[in-house]
Amino acid sequence: MNRPFTTLFLLQSLDGKISTGDVDELDVDKDFLRITGLKDGLSQYYELEKRTDLVSFNSGRVLAKIGVNEQPLEEVEKTPVSFVVVDDKPHLNKNGCEYFAKKSKTFYLITDNKYHPAFALKQQYNNIEILYYKTGIDFPDVFRRLKEEYDIENMTIQTGGTLNSILLRDKLIDKVSIVIAPCLIGGKNTSTSIDGESLHNETDLLKIKALRVTKCETLENSYLHIEGNIINDTIIENTNPSS
Repeated sequence: MNRPFTTLFLLQSLDGKISTGDVDELDVDKDFLRITGLKDGLSQYYELEKRTDLVSFNSGRVLAKIGVNEQPLEEVEKTPVSFVVVDDKPHLNKNGCEYFAKKSKTFYLITDNKYHPAFALKQQYNNIEILYYKTGIDFPDVFRRLKEEYDIENMTIQTGGTLNSILLRDKLIDKVSIVIAPCLIGGKNTSTSIDGESLHNETDLLKIKALRVTKCETLENSYLHIEGNIINDTIIENTNPSS
């Protein structure tokens, strides 16, 4: 492939929710720790996370939500992981960018915001790489460049439902590794693993990606772990009896 092999790694509820509500103050990472029946098994997700690729693809919104903008910089430890962060608003402030410059082997920022605070830090940190797009981020091109210009072969994706849907429909996700927490959250406005625009007609069925499940295991405390390979070339069969 002319891009990295990618794995979407997620923690979600049984009904597919990746957040506990529709506001940024609610988050599974901190809220599950407070709920009986969920807190005791949550550590298994973090143990599996340690085995993911050494390149992690994230969104600035999700990272800001978990508090990286407020992290004390003097306590940051360098890791062998490189972080690829998509951030256009920006959601990361100067402190958040410095946090990832200090933490990452390489900090790759993907943005179409020419005023992003990461630009001002490039002279201070030689491990910041910025992929800038003037008129909207072209994700197939981003993935191509990550492989061709930076030799990234494998990458784990840990982003939100909207960005996940873009990547899925651009055929940029090859595998899923999903930890399912034993709970039901509900709420039509609460983010799921794949959000984005709904399908509207039969032609849109081509956007559905089937899955070949390769693993389905029961973890402790009723958690589940499912892995599977995505079939990116969807085929719609004609089932009309008269045809």
